[in-house]
Amino acid sequence: MITLDWLYFLAGIIFTIWAVMSARDVTNGKRWGNAAFWGLLAVSFFFGGQFSDLMNGILVLVLVAIAGFGWIGRSDPPTTSLAERLQFSGKLGSRLFFPALIIPITAVVGTLLYNFTPLNETGLFEERRETLILFGVGVLLALAFTMVWLKPPLLAPVEEGRRLMDSIGWAAVLPQMLAALGGVFALAGVGDIIGSLAGEVIPEGSIFLAVFIFCLGMAFFTIIMGNAFAAFPVMAAAIGIPVLVEQFDGDPAVIGAVGMLAGFCGTLCTPMAANFNIVPAALLELKDQYGVIRQQIGTAIPLWVCNVLIIYIAGFYLWN
Repeated sequence: MITLDWLYFLAGIIFTIWAVMSARDVTNGKRWGNAAFWGLLAVSFFFGGQFSDLMNGILVLVLVAIAGFGWIGRSDPPTTSLAERLQFSGKLGSRLFFPALIIPITAVVGTLLYNFTPLNETGLFEERRETLILFGVGVLLALAFTMVWLKPPLLAPVEEGRRLMDSIGWAAVLPQMLAALGGVFALAGVGDIIGSLAGEVIPEGSIFLAVFIFCLGMAFFTIIMGNAFAAFPVMAAAIGIPVLVEQFDGDPAVIGAVGMLAGFCGTLCTPMAANFNIVPAALLELKDQYGVIRQQIGTAIPLWVCNVLIIYIAGFYLWN
C-alpha cells in the first residue's frame, strides 16, 4: 500500500539534496545556515513521525532560531540565463504551462478513476489519502515530461527549486506552522470559548446570522494567523460543527468547503500570509511591499459576501 509516508520520504530526499547543494555553494555567504535549515526540514520529513512531541518542538524552535537570526540567505545557482529563458518563452509560449497542468489533472482524474472503478478494491493507496498521493504522482509525471520535452541539464530541476526556495526562505514553511498553530488553539479550547461567546450573540433559530459569524470568524482568524488551515479548526469547533451542522442540520460538505474559501478571503488581505502576499512582492521587486494585497482586496470582499450566501442557500435550503 502506498501511504503518505512515501510522499514524506520523497520530500525528505529533495530537502536533503538542497541541504547538500547549499553546503557546497561557496558563492553564498550564508550557505551553512541554508544547509542547516533545509537539512533539519529533511530530518522532520524522514523521522518526524518517530520523534516525540518534545523532539519535534525542539526541531521547530531550531528552525525558528536559524531564520530569526538571519542565518539563511538567497542563493544564485548557475541555471538558465535570462536570455535563455526569454528564448524559451518566445519559442514555446503558453505551452510552457503544460507540465504544470499535468499535476492537477493527475490528482483529479486519478482520484475519480480510483474511487469509481474497480481500482478502489485493490487497496493500492492509503484510504482517504488518494488525492494527496496522486498529487505527488502528478509532480513526478510533470517532472519526467519536462525532462523529456525540454531536455534541461540533469540537475536543473533541483537547482531551480533551490533558487526559488532560497528566495522564499523561511516563509516556505509558514503554512505548515500556522496549520499546526490552529490545531494547538483547538486543543487549548479556543473554539469552545468563541462558541460560547457566539451563542450569546446569535439569536435562537437565526441561521443566517450564524453563517455570517462563522464566515466572519474564518476571515478574521485567517487575517490574524495568516492561514485558513489554522483558522478552520477553531471556527469549526466553535460554530461550524456544533451550530451549523448539529443544531441547524446544514450540509457539512458545503459548510466546510465554502467556509475554507471564506478564510482564503482573509488570506488575500493580510501580510501575515507572507508566502502569498509579501513573498511575491519581494520576488517581483515591487516598490510597494503591500501592492499584492491592495490589488486583492477588491476581489476578497465581494467573494466573501458570496461565500456567506452560498453557505446559507446551498448549505441549508438546497440541502434540506
